[in-house]
Amino acid sequence: MKKERKTARQILSVNTREVISVGPDDTVLAALHLMADKDVTTVLVLQGSDLVGVLSQRDYARKVEVLGRDAANTRVGEIMTTQVFYVTPEHTCDACLGLMHTKRIRHLPVIESGRVIGVLSNSDLLEELFQEDENFIRLLEHDMLYLTIDTGGAY
Repeated sequence: MKKERKTARQILSVNTREVISVGPDDTVLAALHLMADKDVTTVLVLQGSDLVGVLSQRDYARKVEVLGRDAANTRVGEIMTTQVFYVTPEHTCDACLGLMHTKRIRHLPVIESGRVIGVLSNSDLLEELFQEDENFIRLLEHDMLYLTIDTGGAY
């Protein structure tokens, strides 16, 4: 019995939430306010509809606070992470988690036809794996029960 893993598209269809983004010319302070308002730790940086970077609390801590910069006078584009890893809607849950683990990231934009259609967090993916494994275990338990039922027949 093979476990079928959901795709990024299938996971996004269940975990629908808005894509939270800022522009590279926005101030870091404005981005931090947005992150606080939306209760997120990372935002995408979009120039029009193009993904040009990611801004995380880690970027802020290391590139503003530690260096003594002022968030109100620093632009997102100056400190954002520009090497953005992403997946397509067809990537499986396992492939997404593997990429996140390898690249040591917690959020993956999902891009289709050059446009961001959503973001997957490591929590989204782990939750999905737990649910899939629980369903798989239930199926195995059901099969075991079915195989061990005594039908009363002689052997």
